[in-house]
Amino acid sequence: MLTVGLAVLALGSVERAYAASPDPSLVAKINAATFEVVIPRAVDDPLTYEKPLPLDLLPYEERTDKYFSVGTAFAIGHNHYVTAGHVLMAAIGDLTGAPALRDASGHVYAIDKIEKFSLQQDFVMFSLKEQPKGNASLATNTKAGLNSVVYAVGNALGTGVVIRDGLYTSDTPEDENGRWKWMRFSAAASPGNSGGPLLDQNGKVIGVVLMKSPNENLNYALPIGEVLNASDSQAVMDKRMTYQLDVVEDTLTGTFKAQFPLPVSYEDFSATYLKLFYAQGDKELKELLQQQGNDLFPHGAGSNHILHETPELSVFPELIVRNRSGQWTYTGHELNRVPLSGNGYVAGGYVGHNFLIHLRRPDDMKAATFYNDPKQMMDLILKTGFWTREVGPEKIKVTSLGNPASNTTYTDNWQRHWKVLVWSLPYINAQMAVFALPVPDGYAIMMRMTPSMSTHDSLADMTALTDFFNVDYGATLAQWKEFLADPSLLPDVLKDAHISFDYGKQFSYDSSSISFSYPSTLQPIAADNVLSVGVGYYQDHGKFALQTGVIQIRKNITDPDRISIKRHIAPSSDLDDNFKEAWGKLQHKQHPFDGVPYTDGDEMDVAAVIPAPDGDAASELYTAFYATQGTHKPEAMKAKLKLLTQQFKVKSH
Repeated sequence: MLTVGLAVLALGSVERAYAASPDPSLVAKINAATFEVVIPRAVDDPLTYEKPLPLDLLPYEERTDKYFSVGTAFAIGHNHYVTAGHVLMAAIGDLTGAPALRDASGHVYAIDKIEKFSLQQDFVMFSLKEQPKGNASLATNTKAGLNSVVYAVGNALGTGVVIRDGLYTSDTPEDENGRWKWMRFSAAASPGNSGGPLLDQNGKVIGVVLMKSPNENLNYALPIGEVLNASDSQAVMDKRMTYQLDVVEDTLTGTFKAQFPLPVSYEDFSATYLKLFYAQGDKELKELLQQQGNDLFPHGAGSNHILHETPELSVFPELIVRNRSGQWTYTGHELNRVPLSGNGYVAGGYVGHNFLIHLRRPDDMKAATFYNDPKQMMDLILKTGFWTREVGPEKIKVTSLGNPASNTTYTDNWQRHWKVLVWSLPYINAQMAVFALPVPDGYAIMMRMTPSMSTHDSLADMTALTDFFNVDYGATLAQWKEFLADPSLLPDVLKDAHISFDYGKQFSYDSSSISFSYPSTLQPIAADNVLSVGVGYYQDHGKFALQTGVIQIRKNITDPDRISIKRHIAPSSDLDDNFKEAWGKLQHKQHPFDGVPYTDGDEMDVAAVIPAPDGDAASELYTAFYATQGTHKPEAMKAKLKLLTQQFKVKSH
């Protein structure tokens, strides 16, 4: 049974609903005992916009209301109020304040103590700090008859309390193990009805309206007897939950099972619940990763294609995802690109729940400012129209989120150093969670927009996903110069290499694996050369490490003349013949790795295998490659290759 809650999560243009009511003598009492559940609207907005928000386009009631209406509650005795558990959950962790009740006259009452709570049965009972005048409450009936007339009472669509009639049609067991039965009824229920009373024809409460089925005209209520008989000393969580990480299709099903003493203040309830809820999410993530164990990348046979392929030089970020055949593959590609001034741009795509972004720093922006000012980084992304705020029929572009609410760092298992940033969006009770990895030309970014209550879980997920995040490093030599000057930005894979260049003279690369250098007579060395370093996942002394797999230097962004150094790994026995054939060509220095120039379209190429150090087993080999436009004499091409290889050294591992 697929069900959806009836809480109101946002307000917009709505139509007021009208329906038959019970005996007129009961209506006043029902209205007096039924309340809206409201959350304060944001008073201070940290966001800035392209123009003043046209709030006059909103309905009068919405633009003047200081509260969001999220559901319904009702009184069933002296200072005892009931609503749906998920209505309260919509408020927990709210950025603007605690939930409250509001009566028909607009008076707002703060919640005092949480007295009963069941996550699985989806209800909460609480008291108020101030009692409404008259102390109206509804009587209860725990023995309602099937096929009798019922009335669904609620704050339908946030427009105020309405009463609609129908029939109590049937009972149906709850999904997990039939611990209780839901009441099914045909009276209409809209978003906002959640937590309202289901009444019999005499105006007595027989259930709490909770959810509806999207595939049939029936709604669901929890029998009021379940509320009355529930523990008044313990908040109870005993609900099946599932967990999935974006890089695997497998899900982990577990049970969120916990209790804590009641009654407590709303503030203490909220803090205790969130602590337990977050711990449950952390536990499920840990169990999922342990359950997958050695099948996760880079372990297991499904990883071998990536482990033995030469890195593809992708400066757009990707996630390494396991497909249905069990193979790990690079997933994610650029879907759109929006230019910025100074040759900057924002390229975007997505995988799973994550926006993936490559932000190229504008040339006229100082690197020191760019990498140390998260507000400016986000402002650049927002220039693309990435985020808008809907006001009536208009979508107003957000131009700044201000300074982040939190700014921390994280180092992943590949020894890359991330900036972890969270911005608050109080007007929708949400937060923007960002993992930003510095790269030579800007940032490779993973981003989520998440309800504030879920920010902890999103950050935990994204932290785990950093180990499956793939990006290569590419920029002009001018950009590399500024990037290399700040060691705090560098991943260990780049700290291992000493990259130096003298414009018009020489380029040098020296790491623990290889070293090479070449003069400007091979290829002009200038600030607009594009250096790309492709990184791969290699076994190093029994452990996996991120290491350099490709080094390419293009003449510039428009001229494809290039130098390329590639690392090749002997294929494992389970890989297909294409891998083995390619490795055989390398071992025997066959074309195109025989040092003989050849024509490829409108360019000439020449490549050679670099001999392994004496005594080393040929488990990996390097190739040196040079390409230039036009037609050239073979002797000239061989001379170019010699300039590239004569200083090339492969070091023992």
